[in-house]
Amino acid sequence: MDMTKPLAYRMMPRTLEEYVGQEHIIGKDKILYRTIKADRISSIILWGPPGCGKTSLAKVISNTTKSKFYKINAVTSGVAEIKKIVEETQNLLMNPTGKCILFIDEIHRFNKLQQDALLPFVENGTVILIGATTENPYFEVNKALISRSMICKLEPLTTEDIYKVLKNSLQNENGLKSYNIKIEDNTLKKIAETANGDVRNALNGLEVAVLTTKMDENGVINITDEIAKSCVQNRKVIFDKNGDSHYDNISAFIKSMRGSDPDAAIFYLARALAGGEDPMFLARRIVIAASEDVGMANPNALVVATSAMQAVNMVGMPEARIILAEAAVYVATSKKSNASYLAINKAIEDVNAKETGEVPMHIRNAPAEGMQNFGYGNGYKYPHDYPGHVVEQQYLPDEMLGTKYYIKDENIPE
Repeated sequence: MDMTKPLAYRMMPRTLEEYVGQEHIIGKDKILYRTIKADRISSIILWGPPGCGKTSLAKVISNTTKSKFYKINAVTSGVAEIKKIVEETQNLLMNPTGKCILFIDEIHRFNKLQQDALLPFVENGTVILIGATTENPYFEVNKALISRSMICKLEPLTTEDIYKVLKNSLQNENGLKSYNIKIEDNTLKKIAETANGDVRNALNGLEVAVLTTKMDENGVINITDEIAKSCVQNRKVIFDKNGDSHYDNISAFIKSMRGSDPDAAIFYLARALAGGEDPMFLARRIVIAASEDVGMANPNALVVATSAMQAVNMVGMPEARIILAEAAVYVATSKKSNASYLAINKAIEDVNAKETGEVPMHIRNAPAEGMQNFGYGNGYKYPHDYPGHVVEQQYLPDEMLGTKYYIKDENIPE
């Protein structure tokens, strides 16, 4: 092992037994484990956040398979490289099996042309594809490739998983065993926790701590909590405002307000802001929730949300976080009614799908002299001329008489 390589590279597993985490897809009773062991792998797409083990799993497969294994990066490779790999694979002198395993890192960065160039060879079995992506493949990868691949969703590693890897790195010849290191288990666990599921981040932090700490008089490198904290990046927010986590987080934010949970709403708001989400986007979502979910149960929620959106626009960050928090809590703690939301949806559905008739003549406008002669406005009863300022008369077209759209529920005050 080249010891000048980063610790994260040197600690990459070589076998399934060395692989840590992802038991839900790589446990001994799981199909992916069995197919790798039997060298019967089919095309798969590994989907998960950075540092969860996608590339490591591909490396394990490359060490296990007897098939020719190629690795390319979607950022630096193109159609020409794919064609070259296919030509080599189909050359039976160079490759008697006539097939290969092709690992494409960051496959979501392959454009449509590149993915289309790959498709025929995946389809006929010349290429067994292993794609790795941090983005939702159902959005970013050719549907034809998706249909011919097994999608494996990798989760962020647990703190315990990362702790195991860190502990192993201190005892491994390829890791940090050659250094005389003293570090408490609690300090290792804090590094693992700070990494927030990204083992690469944890290993990089530990390596920096070791390499930048002077030995004491006994030749020991003492890694304290303070040293570890200064060398490991701040706890990483698993949020990408342009990626899949954007949709997950904003969905959770909206549903927490709808579900009347102010603590969850504040939590997802904080995640969004820490991830760099546009405050005005968040303000607009609060306005929508105030109307869609609170509605007539507390019409003032829309006033508060709209005022908050205007204030966020005027003030900006970081103070806008307080305004957003106040509006989100107000919406979350308000009584809820979606009566108006259901009413407009049903009405639009009817307008688009039914013969809804014409506006009754007596409530049509007659702006020009002589239109009354054709019945425009004739017979209209002005409600303010009647007791309670209400009068019974037909407003809906004949075809829609008796239709109910707005149905009051128990949360709407009288």
